[in-house]
Amino acid sequence: MIVGIDLGTSTSEVAYVDVDGKVVVIPNKEDNQITPSVVHIKPNGMATVGSEAREYLFTRPDCTFMEVKRMFGTGQKLTAHERVYSPEDIQSRIIEYLVDCAEEYTGEDVTGAVITVPAYFTDIQRKQTIKAGALAGINVERVINEPTAAALDFGLSNMSECEYILIYDFGGGTLDVTVLELFEGVIDVKSSCGNNTLGGKDFDEVLMKHIAGRHYKKLIADTKAEMKLKQAAIDCKTVLSSEQSTEVRLPLILADISIDCTVTRKEFENLIKPLVDSTGEQIDVAMQDAGLSQSDLNRVILVGGTTRIPCVRSFVQNKLGINIGMTDVDEQSPELMVVRGAAIAAAIKEGIIPEERSLVLADVCPYSLGLKVYGHYGCKIDQLIKRNVTIPYKYSKVYSAFYEYQDEIHIEIYQGESEHPQENVHIGHLNLEKLPQRKNEIARAEITFSYDVSGVLNVTARALGNDSTAAAVIDINNIDMPSRPPVKLSEWTKADGASKYRPLLKKAEKILDKHIGTANFLDSKLFLIFEDCEELKAEIILGNMEEAEEIAGRIKSFADYWETFNKFGGKSE
Repeated sequence: MIVGIDLGTSTSEVAYVDVDGKVVVIPNKEDNQITPSVVHIKPNGMATVGSEAREYLFTRPDCTFMEVKRMFGTGQKLTAHERVYSPEDIQSRIIEYLVDCAEEYTGEDVTGAVITVPAYFTDIQRKQTIKAGALAGINVERVINEPTAAALDFGLSNMSECEYILIYDFGGGTLDVTVLELFEGVIDVKSSCGNNTLGGKDFDEVLMKHIAGRHYKKLIADTKAEMKLKQAAIDCKTVLSSEQSTEVRLPLILADISIDCTVTRKEFENLIKPLVDSTGEQIDVAMQDAGLSQSDLNRVILVGGTTRIPCVRSFVQNKLGINIGMTDVDEQSPELMVVRGAAIAAAIKEGIIPEERSLVLADVCPYSLGLKVYGHYGCKIDQLIKRNVTIPYKYSKVYSAFYEYQDEIHIEIYQGESEHPQENVHIGHLNLEKLPQRKNEIARAEITFSYDVSGVLNVTARALGNDSTAAAVIDINNIDMPSRPPVKLSEWTKADGASKYRPLLKKAEKILDKHIGTANFLDSKLFLIFEDCEELKAEIILGNMEEAEEIAGRIKSFADYWETFNKFGGKSE
């Protein structure tokens, strides 16, 4: 059988559709539908998952892990008992546990799963999710966006509706805002926007600082004390969703520190207000990309445990001018809508839900995807797949080599919205070799991007020219993690060490400005210096001063040569 799994930052769930067409959220071994996303690794490498593992956070925090989903896409590793684990290794233990619960409950073998991910997860983060499933010994039949899964849960019982819906999915570690149209059994996703680094976890940290006060730094320096403080903050946050105040008591959290204080809902709301308000940006972008105004919306669906916080619900209601109390799906828990939708997607794939009762799903690619190209205006990203295009999607474009007899093309692939490579996520590369080589002819190649419904990107390259062809395919499932995160180049002057390189960059950019957009910019390969200038700014921002010094050396050599060349009668100026 195929099950649906919501692999969440704070909690995880598993569900399936039974023979009567009913969605069943499967209880775990403690008879709870919701399992904490916590894993404790034992000395023999075996794992404990869920509530039992959570108890080890206070006694063995060195080998107990929570909120690991946040580590996807960072390249970080975890260590327990002198063994190194990847985030996929840890998440696979949660999947194994959920699969065991499903098999025990249904008496059937689980061979596959539909797993949900945040709509704004990058391609690399999606591949890590698929890998986690493989490590757990199951086939990931499909990766589906969390807001889309929630829409499936709503849509299955409202197939006759025709309306525009905004799904505000605020979970423990991520935020997603998705706008879609539901009509005659079709779910047509119009746009998605999100923040992969904002969730209930961030509310916990703000509350931890408030509760600890002047003792905060000392408490978080002790792992056990930090875990106790974090749990107190989580408990406090939960209580304040229904009460106006709560007491926080942590006697002797350290030998010389005890905490005994009262936190009111008003205090909590003031603390998290900047974070809640910041989600308005994602709402605005999603609505704008969908081409809709507030008056076009018929319904708002709140998903994720963080939406239980009263001021979060009030913010969305005031922002969109819709009474959430009237439009929320009250009979369905915000924490369970996603896993229910994943189960429905699994049942559709398995044929359990008949075609006449099924839903047609048209999802979108949440990020733009493109490749790095060089031209008269420097080094830029040419986007072949635009953000929020309906998937599956395929697009091809022909590019030219630089010079005669060039025998290969190196293709760098990026994900993001900026035209600057350094401001995007590098997700892979491929080499197209054995280009046709003819006198007075520049070789050309057709590059094709293909993005499927699981968010998997395939890139192919094919040389053009009679009987001389070549092809290459990139499997991003097997690429390494990005060597560095994206940066905002405009902020380079604020970084430490920037003043040292400011005169050199000013000198080089003065030369480039005179030739950018001209044939000489390509003929003299000035685009390579243009790229070096942007790379230098990126390394300065990241604090990689050894790399910055190496790049600065190339730029200085170029500037000195150019100055000398023109001093003795060069014509390039």
